[in-house]
Amino acid sequence: MSKSTEALEVAVAEVIANKNSDGSPGSARQRANIDRAFSRILKIAAPRIRHFIRQYGLSAFHEDAEQVCAIAVHRAIEAYDPTKAKFTTFLNWQIRGELQSLRFRLMTDQRPSARKVEAVTITIHAGTTTPDGEETSLEALVEDEEALERTERAASDHLAHETCAALLDAYVEAERKAGIEQLRKRARARRPKRDMREARPDLPVSFRAHLAGPDPEELAALHERLERDRAIIERSLFSGDTREALSLDTSLTRERIRQIVRRASKQLARLVQTDPRFAMLAEQAGLERAGAPAEKPTPAPAPAGIMPAMHQPHNRAVTVSKPAERPADAPRELDVPVAALIPQQPGRLSL
Repeated sequence: MSKSTEALEVAVAEVIANKNSDGSPGSARQRANIDRAFSRILKIAAPRIRHFIRQYGLSAFHEDAEQVCAIAVHRAIEAYDPTKAKFTTFLNWQIRGELQSLRFRLMTDQRPSARKVEAVTITIHAGTTTPDGEETSLEALVEDEEALERTERAASDHLAHETCAALLDAYVEAERKAGIEQLRKRARARRPKRDMREARPDLPVSFRAHLAGPDPEELAALHERLERDRAIIERSLFSGDTREALSLDTSLTRERIRQIVRRASKQLARLVQTDPRFAMLAEQAGLERAGAPAEKPTPAPAPAGIMPAMHQPHNRAVTVSKPAERPADAPRELDVPVAALIPQQPGRLSL
């Protein structure tokens, strides 16, 4: 028996000695001993592993081959029976089986069924020629041109769904806090129960009233109502369900559903404006409002003049004309100097 075979026997015996018979994980010290022994087994079997990798033609896939060989070592330790054969026998057969399986997975033309149809394994990076005579690779031929668009669309849908869910969660949490606060105020306003008075007769009535928390039944009804409202809001605002369908599913009237959705819309808009988590939604809403077509300004009413509005029905029969100008040589009715109009004495006017 060679030195490597003896070293493998000692290492595998140490692994088996530190394992529990019932299969349960051992202590930290046992796991550390198993790891050290397993590393020693891999170090001793390294030349053997490299030999089998070259023999099966897997040098180009060295990392994958080493991984399956490590799996083979684990399986060899589990299947090892010292009464039947040495550990090297179990190890060799496990390594050969794992490498053969890896070769069949990587090189499909090596399978017996592939040899019957003369299958050949090629790489997608191999060069080829298009029908137009241009040189290209198989990878370019199988490339999906719509993959990027579908990926971005799916990512956008996922982000939108998560944002809507977070927005609804914030709305429900705010409503829950407000509802619990109302229930607490209602509990404070109630008179203390009889059993509480009997339990603590030494406390004043006002203090004992504060000891009474929200009624569990009312609290459960609040949570049930919030879950129902959340489903209604989600289906109405984000899924586009009609009020008739929601009314049939929830046994609520269409008017009540309209009130719930309208109130929730205002609360959601307020959350978008105040919560920093939804700042992007607020910015997007601002951009949409800024890019929307501007409404035409309402013309200012014309200033009211002293002339009557001729287009009004009650002014159609009215005729307004400009007074005729008097000729320059026409005599005036009263031609009195201005100085003569100044009174010479109080109470008298001389002409």
